[in-house]
Amino acid sequence: MTLAGLLADARAALAGAPREPLGELREPRRVLGIARASRIIPVGEAWHLGVLLVGDDAVFATGDIVRARQDAPRGYTAQSQRARAELAAALRRGGFAEGQPVHIGWRMLDLDAVERGEASGPLALRNGVPSVRWSASGAYVPLDGYLTERIALLRDPPAGA
Repeated sequence: MTLAGLLADARAALAGAPREPLGELREPRRVLGIARASRIIPVGEAWHLGVLLVGDDAVFATGDIVRARQDAPRGYTAQSQRARAELAAALRRGGFAEGQPVHIGWRMLDLDAVERGEASGPLALRNGVPSVRWSASGAYVPLDGYLTERIALLRDPPAGA
């Protein structure tokens, strides 16, 4: 089956399943020379299927997932904690609800390049079979089975997930 056919079947199987928001960082203009706080605004929704985010008309490679929360003074021992807290506060300033998980840093995949035999993010053709690499060090697996498994997990998550 072709990549486009697999994705069309996946979208049909996902109808009615919950989607997750996609956010994009925006740096506001300075007002009278004073910098304003950045915000992450909503730019769409997609189904989260492991390393892929499947939208209505595009497929993305996942980036980071951050939960929105109010900015509050905190002491951090690591710069990475401070940066993540700033992203969470930027989500709240962008209008996301407290505690809502949002995908940021995602990348749109070039499905035409994959169909031509090139790789795009975690997607590639392997021996003519659309495949996905589910981790940076992992091997490619057929996309058909991967999507089937991920859709089943999304529709019926294990207890405690």
